[in-house]
Order: sequence, then structure tokens, then C-alpha cells
Amino acid sequence: MSRISTMFFATAALLMSALSLLSAAEPTADKDGWITIFAGKNLDGWKIAEEDKKSFSLQEGAIVAKGPRSHAFYIGSDKPFKNFEFKAQVMTKENSNGGIFFHTKFQETDWPKVGHECQVNNTYKSDPQKTGGVYNKAKVLEAPAKDNEWFNYYIKVEGKRVEVKINDKEVVDYSEGECADTRCVGEGTFALQAHDPGSTVFYRNIQVKRLP
Repeated sequence: MSRISTMFFATAALLMSALSLLSAAEPTADKDGWITIFAGKNLDGWKIAEEDKKSFSLQEGAIVAKGPRSHAFYIGSDKPFKNFEFKAQVMTKENSNGGIFFHTKFQETDWPKVGHECQVNNTYKSDPQKTGGVYNKAKVLEAPAKDNEWFNYYIKVEGKRVEVKINDKEVVDYSEGECADTRCVGEGTFALQAHDPGSTVFYRNIQVKRLP
């Protein structure tokens, strides 16, 4: 190999490494510490699991989750989220199921095995656990929001305590004890769930703030 070829490949490798680091760089926080991880323009910073990656789309500034089981994981930062505040606007269609995972990590198939799911379900008939609950840990059995209306979804995690508010009203205050499972409060990233082809859930204005 010639010297020029060697220099070319070395330069290309450095460029790819720099681009990789750039893609994992965390977005700049605003003056109050909030980071926008979805602003409505594209799915940059998100990675969609499952072979059929057609369950997530963009529509009028929102992520639309509709289709066979799939999850969109936030990969826009290499630094895991531990203590944080999270907020998003969510809207469900009738008989729809979805979820917002935290402290999870990317996996190519199946339901996420790491972290917790905060439920999105206002009228889905096959599951009694409704919007705002920490799935199978702190159940909400009466929906605090309505279909076809945008509602504010807020999650705060500090230590082992998880607080969830829907439209500024607290619906869950859950403190985790000893946890021997993988579905535990710990650290990781976020994921949005496409539950099934009959469910349609919209997500927009997704922000997170790291806490000490």
C-alpha cells in the first residue's frame, strides 16, 4: 500500500471516529437545564428496534407509534440518565396502548427487559393498567387523561423514588426497595413503545433535565 493510500485510510478513520463522537454528543441544555431530545423535525438521536422499522413515523411535529411491536430508543447521548426530570406531550387514539421506558437500554427485539415502563393507556380494553402507572409496580386503574387530547406527561426520578404527573396532577409516587430483577430503578436511556397495529400514540416536545 502506498503512503498516500495509508494517509487516506488513516484520515478516513479519524473522520469516522469524529463523526461517531459527534453523533453521541448530548444536545445543549437551555438556561433551566432542559435538553430537547425530540423537537419534531426528525428522529435524529433515536434508534428503532425490531426488523420491521415501520412502526414509527413523523406527523405534524410528533412521533407516531402505530404498528407491530417496536421500540424507539434514545441514543443521542453516551452518558446514561440516572436522576432526571422528563416531560413530553402525549396523545392517544381510542383503544390504544403505549409506554415510555426509562433506565432502559437498546435491545433489537422483544419487550425491553431493563428499566421501567410508565404506562400510556386511557381506554385500551385488554389492559387495566392506565396512563401514569409504573407498569406492574405502581398501578393506575383510572385513566387521568382522555383520548384525542394532548396531555402533559412528567416523570421525575431521584434515587429510588419515581414520581409521575399527568397534566400537573400527581398520579404515582413510587419508592423502590430491593430489586433483584432487571426491571429496576438504576440508570440508562429512554424508549417509546409501539404496542400493536391497533394502537396509535403520538409523542411530541420531549425534554429531559439531568439532576444531581
